[in-house]
Amino acid sequence: MKYKLDTDGAKLTSEGARETHKQPLSSYDWMHGIPESLHEENNLVEVQFKNTRKGYYINSEGLELHKGDWVTVEASPGHDIGRVTLTGRLVPHAMKLHHFNTERNEIRRIYRLAKPYDLERMYEAKSREHDTMIETRQIAAKLGLEMKIGDVEYQADGSKAIFYYIADGRVDFRQLIRVLADTFHIRVEMKQIGARQEAGRIGGIGPCGRQLCCSAWMTNFMSVNTSAARIQDLSMNPQKLTGQCAKLKCCMNFEVDSYLDAQKKMPSPEIVLHTKKGDFYHFKSDIFHRQITYSTEKNAPVNLVTIPVKRVFDIINMNKRNELPETIGIENPEQKTGKKPVDILDENSLTRFDAQMDDKRSNRNSKRKRNNGNQPPVSEGQKTTNNGNKPNNGGRQLRNDGENTSPAHQGNERRRNNTPNRHPQTGNGGGRPMHGAANDMPRSARPYNNGSRERNNRNPQLPKNKKEQ
Repeated sequence: MKYKLDTDGAKLTSEGARETHKQPLSSYDWMHGIPESLHEENNLVEVQFKNTRKGYYINSEGLELHKGDWVTVEASPGHDIGRVTLTGRLVPHAMKLHHFNTERNEIRRIYRLAKPYDLERMYEAKSREHDTMIETRQIAAKLGLEMKIGDVEYQADGSKAIFYYIADGRVDFRQLIRVLADTFHIRVEMKQIGARQEAGRIGGIGPCGRQLCCSAWMTNFMSVNTSAARIQDLSMNPQKLTGQCAKLKCCMNFEVDSYLDAQKKMPSPEIVLHTKKGDFYHFKSDIFHRQITYSTEKNAPVNLVTIPVKRVFDIINMNKRNELPETIGIENPEQKTGKKPVDILDENSLTRFDAQMDDKRSNRNSKRKRNNGNQPPVSEGQKTTNNGNKPNNGGRQLRNDGENTSPAHQGNERRRNNTPNRHPQTGNGGGRPMHGAANDMPRSARPYNNGSRERNNRNPQLPKNKKEQ
């Protein structure tokens, strides 16, 4: 199978899936690549126009057409331009899928591949669609018509336009057609659509994260009843059950048949289980886990008990034999094979990491306490403060005798001692050597002056005799 890099979509797609991501209700050519000798030749071509409108045409000229080509086709009146979405043997199957009747609908011809001039005229006509729709809504409101103009589609040559409208009942729009024809000078065609078809033409993303089914592949819209939600035990919440069309979601009908088949293998909800402890009434059924929940009250959830389906059939057979079991639950504990329920809504909760963070904080606190308990005892002569277990000396180490032993201080001591014409340090607090009579006096008899350089301000400890002086 050939692969081609689609530059418009910026992704690698096969030829069979070419252009499928660009338009709603696109078709996948799963027979692409099969030799023509293995299947019948077919000159029918599926052409798609704006949104979900499609038509089927005959390639009477024998053109070599590929998926995604712009072609000019026959219209009434004039001509129209569309994009090829399917060719070959799959076209008759698509015609059956879209309920295209060849007896009632005429199959028109493909003229040629669209030329640049044709595309320019088409884009010019398409540019008038939005303004025409707004003005048509105003005209319909002035005429008092109870209808909503949902979309307007111009033909490629600009000679005709299709007006899609939504109405609950029958609407007489003959006067509206005359006004529109005189206003826009075109041929007018009115088409009534439903709310589901309008959502399909507009397109969008559903709550499941995928493209809307009505715009992706659905062509036959069936009514959806609330009984489909009851059969599947869905919550009767209008906000969750309705789609973008304000109707019940079409996907509610997809699995109804499977649920009905599964419920045939379940006991009837009308059956009451009789035991020696009392009667139990049906409350809800879990088809996936094949379990049923019973209540002691008929219309209230009281003393709920969940048991497997096999146990329910055993109790029903016992009641038919006029036997009453001791309890509704499994009497033999060895027969219990229930799994612990998992709350899938809480798996990705925002608070799922809080417990881990609390454990980390407690571990850090316990480490701090252990480190504080392993510190050596402080000597009596050393002055300390309990300020976050930090020394009050700015990070410098002190010996027990109170002398500063930081590396910077020791370097300063060496430089002072090695300087010529200086006396070595004599323990006077790191100041300059004193000269004169005061220097010859005993250390205890020297006067203490707060402003002198005798005091070593770096050392927070002072001798007791100086404090007393």
